[in-house]
Amino acid sequence: MSDFPGADDLPDWDLIAGNSERIPAGIELVPAAAVRDLRGRRAMVGLPGLGWRGDLRVDDAVVQASRTYVPVLPEQEWYRAESEQTEVFAPLVPVERVWVERVSASVTPAGNDVDLVGRLVSLDAPPARPPQPVRAVGIVTGLRVVRLPGPDDKVGRDERDLRAVTEPYNSAEGDICVRVCKELDWYRWAWSGQAPKTLELPIHLVWVE
Repeated sequence: MSDFPGADDLPDWDLIAGNSERIPAGIELVPAAAVRDLRGRRAMVGLPGLGWRGDLRVDDAVVQASRTYVPVLPEQEWYRAESEQTEVFAPLVPVERVWVERVSASVTPAGNDVDLVGRLVSLDAPPARPPQPVRAVGIVTGLRVVRLPGPDDKVGRDERDLRAVTEPYNSAEGDICVRVCKELDWYRWAWSGQAPKTLELPIHLVWVE
């Protein structure tokens, strides 16, 4: 039998945290041609009407034979190159096939009562990524997450570039928590086998990005 309480028995975590209105900004995708500084930005590539691929990073655009291209790397390779200061091969993708991510307060959760028809998207461009509370997501291990500042956090800024490394669990203090790590450590775990340092956070302070 599970030790987790039923959904109706869960306390209102947001109210307990004093954050009843606190929701992190979401992610919108904008054409790479409209962004001046591309280096290191998260990106998606693809073709309207066909589909998209994410978990990529880009470098500044280059011009070859009067066409503009964007160097694109799998995110793991980008982190490894930056961490170890090594040169890696980055395929060049036509700029019109590249979109970059931008944090936007206008991208907000749609709510839990949206049916399938309400979730339909246009295939003209990659869809925005509204934030979702961890408690509303079935599987969170490996997903990008945002850490909200707690009541004792003096900086008061959302922390990004994090990955969840567990599902929700009961902590020793009886809180429902997840463990997270920095994204660089998440990817280093894959290429070096070095386990990351992780941090235990109550789920009311963690949103899936």
